[in-house]
Amino acid sequence: MKVVAFNGSPRRDGNTAALLAAVLRELEGQGIETELVHLKGPLSGCIACNKCFEKKNGRCSLDKDMINECIEKMAAADGIIIGSPTHFADLTAQTKALIDRAGFVAKANDDMFKRKAGAAVVAVRRAGAIHVFDSINHLFLISQMIIAGSSYWNIGMGLHEKDVEKDAEGLQTMRILGQNMGWLLKKIKE
Repeated sequence: MKVVAFNGSPRRDGNTAALLAAVLRELEGQGIETELVHLKGPLSGCIACNKCFEKKNGRCSLDKDMINECIEKMAAADGIIIGSPTHFADLTAQTKALIDRAGFVAKANDDMFKRKAGAAVVAVRRAGAIHVFDSINHLFLISQMIIAGSSYWNIGMGLHEKDVEKDAEGLQTMRILGQNMGWLLKKIKE
């Protein structure tokens, strides 16, 4: 089994990466292979060309960035985690580009993420994270995925790089998320 996690933060090693790493450590402890992908740009948003519905080849027609590579990784994985920091009570442009383009390609190709496990992870300074959490989960829900939960919303708090490592409750939430996602993946495979 494999889980691929996407870091939608412009900061490769910031708070979002630290939260994702906490989840991935739990999954690895259960013998599940993991991969962390940093979304680096510039990334283009969906241009509504509908080529994905015409071609049905599992790819976005925009091919000058890394989104098709991400879609391939998502299609091959058993579980998908998408992480984003909170920018003005919303997700980052990088994360939105992944969600929109991967989501349309998946819908155009017989719901290719159907019945995979999914989880949203959000870094926040103080407020606005629930909107980000919901936006990521909307992709999972419309893709007919099964969302893994935790003991609280999958959110960690911190302003400066690595501040979330001081958020004991947030880190515990990530550990439980990893435990629950591992359990869910095993149940899906039964």
